[in-house]
Amino acid sequence: MRQQKQASYLDAFIPIVVLVSLLGAAVYLYGDNSSSGPNQIALLFATFTAALIGLKNGFTWKTLEEAMIKGITISLGAILILLMVGALIGTWLLSGTVPTLIYYGLQIIHPSWFYAAGCLICGIVAMSIGSSWTTAATIGVALLGVANGLGLDPVVTAGAVISGAYFGDKLSPLSETTNLAPAVAGSDLFEHIQHMLWTTVPSFVIALIIFIFMGFNADVSSESSKIDEIATILQSNFNISIFNLVPLAILLGLAIKKMPAFPAISIGAVIGAIWALLFQGDLIASQVNPDEGVLVSHFKLVWATFFDGFSLETGNAKMDDLLSGGGMSSMLTTTWLVMTALMFGAIMEKTGLLELFVKSILKVAKSTGSLIASTVATCFGTNLVAADQYIAIVVPGRMFKEEYKQRGLRSVNLSRTLEDGGTITSPLIPWNTCGAYMQSVLLINPLDYAVYAFFNLINPFLAIVYAYLGIKILKIKPKTMQQGTPASDAP
Repeated sequence: MRQQKQASYLDAFIPIVVLVSLLGAAVYLYGDNSSSGPNQIALLFATFTAALIGLKNGFTWKTLEEAMIKGITISLGAILILLMVGALIGTWLLSGTVPTLIYYGLQIIHPSWFYAAGCLICGIVAMSIGSSWTTAATIGVALLGVANGLGLDPVVTAGAVISGAYFGDKLSPLSETTNLAPAVAGSDLFEHIQHMLWTTVPSFVIALIIFIFMGFNADVSSESSKIDEIATILQSNFNISIFNLVPLAILLGLAIKKMPAFPAISIGAVIGAIWALLFQGDLIASQVNPDEGVLVSHFKLVWATFFDGFSLETGNAKMDDLLSGGGMSSMLTTTWLVMTALMFGAIMEKTGLLELFVKSILKVAKSTGSLIASTVATCFGTNLVAADQYIAIVVPGRMFKEEYKQRGLRSVNLSRTLEDGGTITSPLIPWNTCGAYMQSVLLINPLDYAVYAFFNLINPFLAIVYAYLGIKILKIKPKTMQQGTPASDAP
């Protein structure tokens, strides 16, 4: 058996340089289409580079292959959700659920406070169901349609959706990342959520103020005519009714009842298909071949919506893009990106290349402020390199846990920082699993909407400011064991 050698800093930097260079080349050569294949190839080449370094340092190919397989296995739950979200979008377009949300949104939301209202709505929904992904795929898609009708910027709207969705997800006890961070750090879930309020709520309030200001300064001179045009197209192609919102209500109810995401979204997609058959008969009839018979043709179209999405031709190109899409097949490119990203992250962790960066950081992180700032930077860097928010929480959490304890810092400081730096920054990176998902749902490149995802930008910065000023940085007390505080916080 070959003896494994410890990796050098040069070893650690080589895969990073390869990845960054190839990702930069992909964006330069392919632009917005870089996530449709070029980024995946870049990640594969970077993975092979890291694997070669691992082989040089004594790792066997079998060990590295097992690490890659394990890394992909971690993502299978997310991939199942991803595929089913594609089916849900398709059936909800056909059932009229998304078009109805757009129609009523146009009637209710005024352009001067649209960005802020959209951000707040997404925050409330995400907090209720614990899922930024589901919120973006349902409420987010509808809000983009409303923005189109109001003549507002879809990129800014996407930034508002991301801000609201991740604010709600971050504070929801139903969220996977909100449970994962305290589990890794060794803190209590609800104490973790309470401690996060100090950095999360001010960041969200600042983001809302910015969105309100942008809404007041938005150019909506053609608002009325666009709204009327879109409303007419929606009414002429769909049976618009309040009953079309039942699938959404059922999905929210299942999520609030803490049903896991995959079965809840699956039920939502099936309900959407049933609703399409019940309420959109005329639309379905216009899309099928009458020679096949009513029953067969209708069933065939609805079935195809699950795997291939829905396509509509209204005579208006923008509306066609808005009202067409979904299907599991639309998520295959994103699934490919998720798998290659996690393969790279798994190899980097297994070979000890990620750990080298953390050790070098600890050498210069002398104060509490610099330690927390370093944790935020490490979480963001892991999101860049490992390309997954779960890895960006677990790896820095494991590596910094003892350091926080040795410096007399309570574990809630670490769990909050893991979310401030890991959860929040994940959708801002195009090749990250969250960024790739959001692009596949919202159809806007993360590099574009990242500038307007104000909550996601402000929160990590505010966390660092708090750390250096010593605001709400909790210390371990000598008598915490007698007072019933978790043992991990005892000196």
